[in-house]
Amino acid sequence: MSTFSALPLIEPLQRALAEVDYAEMTPVQAASLPAILAAQDVVAQAKTGSGKTAAFALGVLSKVDFSRAHLQGLVLCPTRELADQVSREIRRLACFIPNVKVLTLCGGVPVRIHLASLAHQPHIVVGTPGRILDLLRKEALPLGAVTTLVLDEADRMLDMGFADDIRDIIERTPKQRQTLMFSATMPEAIRDFSRQFQIKPLDVTVTSGADAVLIEQ
Repeated sequence: MSTFSALPLIEPLQRALAEVDYAEMTPVQAASLPAILAAQDVVAQAKTGSGKTAAFALGVLSKVDFSRAHLQGLVLCPTRELADQVSREIRRLACFIPNVKVLTLCGGVPVRIHLASLAHQPHIVVGTPGRILDLLRKEALPLGAVTTLVLDEADRMLDMGFADDIRDIIERTPKQRQTLMFSATMPEAIRDFSRQFQIKPLDVTVTSGADAVLIEQ
């Protein structure tokens, strides 16, 4: 299965993929997307530029019930720059789904602006752990309806000292959720996080050659 058209995606997502000229899946997409769309947890090692953002974005968008005005998808990123990129990709893939609300919540913006934007709940939030935790402590960001949690560039987040913040955020999400972890490297600390917070994840490794893929169940 190497083409997006072979995946069980809703028609608006297939239209968006055609619009942005995504036809063939990259190795990390081909290895992880069937499991992601089947609601399985995934831990994937893949470099920046491998197509991982589209993989988890399609997973998040496939799971959201857009008729419900609740936060259902949460993506944690190490930096504001990456969060902005991820938000843009999610919006691009959601362009044919009406009334989608995607919010980017990162430091560098006054908290009051984020509090105002949360007056109406978004469907998907992309943000950095520090700001997400700030908003949780202010009880401004309800996580009770989250169905998909994504840790993007998990190794960088741990390197930057976000481990405790991430753990605190995860523990506020429902136990019955899908957890997707993407990391450029796979140190033991990431394996520990996977063991603590994922259930029987599919283990995907895309080697630097970009073609060789190792998958462990």
